[in-house]
Amino acid sequence: MSGVHVLPLEGIAEMTPGDDLGRALGDAVERAGGLRDGDVLVVAQKLVSKAEGRVERADDPVRVILREARAVRRRRGDLVIAETEHGFVCASAGVDRSNAPGDGWLVLLPRDPDASAAGIRAALGERFGTAPAVVVSDSFGRAWRQGTTDVAIGVSGMAPLLDLRGTRDARGYELRSTVVAVADELAGAAELVMGKARGVPAALVRGYRVPAGDGSARELVMPPERDLFR
Repeated sequence: MSGVHVLPLEGIAEMTPGDDLGRALGDAVERAGGLRDGDVLVVAQKLVSKAEGRVERADDPVRVILREARAVRRRRGDLVIAETEHGFVCASAGVDRSNAPGDGWLVLLPRDPDASAAGIRAALGERFGTAPAVVVSDSFGRAWRQGTTDVAIGVSGMAPLLDLRGTRDARGYELRSTVVAVADELAGAAELVMGKARGVPAALVRGYRVPAGDGSARELVMPPERDLFR
């Protein structure tokens, strides 16, 4: 089998605080035929947050959003664009009412998505004898672009960026600024078979050779000195 393939992991039950997420994902991987060397597991943030107890009932969602924000970048009424404690800039500081446990409930971002990814990777490595790279994904909007796409908010077992600076293109031109957000691309590819409405919270990406390393999703955040929109 050549090329890149994205396999939905179906049949994963709704998580509640304290549930064994590694076991649930491992069962889904087994149903899909097991792991292969080089697989990347992409897991929706909400599945992780629910298992880690990052859910909250609140009458005033804006109050929770402001509490979760390290800084508010823009605000228009109840619409808040905020910087989270992780450094991510996103709508509502990542606080979301969709796919929540019930009416009046909110789902918050994991406290440390990289650690969440590492825990999942360790659990699968122990179970299968091979550990996939893991990406925890969430839907973000983008400046100057309509719509949302999934991006990586946590990674383990891979470098999130592929630095092509110093290499040459097909015409021999030396690339001087090209750095590819590989972890974001994997999250976006997996979202094509996942998504809020389909009830598939995880997927395997197979056939792509991820950059070696064990980095952090925070590497994907634009450094303040290069951020023209602060």
